Amino acid sequence: MSRTPAQAIVDMTDLDRETALARLFDLHYPNLLRLAVLLGADDAEDVVAEAFYQLYRRWSRLRTPEAAAGYLRSVVCNQVRMRLRHLLVVRKHAEGVIGTAESAEHLALLRDDQRVLVEALHQLSARQREALVLRYWLSLREHEIAGAMGITPGAVKAHTARGIARLKRIMEVRR
Repeated sequence: MSRTPAQAIVDMTDLDRETALARLFDLHYPNLLRLAVLLGADDAEDVVAEAFYQLYRRWSRLRTPEAAAGYLRSVVCNQVRMRLRHLLVVRKHAEGVIGTAESAEHLALLRDDQRVLVEALHQLSARQREALVLRYWLSLREHEIAGAMGITPGAVKAHTARGIARLKRIMEVRR
């Protein structure tokens, strides 16, 4: 079966997209997974998978291929935020209080000092936690963080400063 030149161009574009997505997955999946965990996602793998799916669907709308990593970070942040909000609503309307326990795998993967830091991070507000994780774990600049969180660079500075101050207080109490 012969292809028209237009079909060949479409197939080539799809192939380029598939190749680019595979490379992005290899490069960014572990970091995005850690980001989702640090932001409080209990289903981090699903969050990251959703981010790659969203990127796949919107590939043609990217300004440049270099914008893909930032887009993925934004989707992960937004997905975690949405899921945490949903959990708050579900828990608020739940009739009985059900205790949650971390999986044995999850606890085994974190060393004691990491566990203490992650517990302290979970005591921060969602915005403070996001700003700190994006800044100090991913080493992003303020404008990149602002883009990922959908806020201004000034708000990033405020959330970061308040988050660091609160984290220091929490960690001092634990000593």
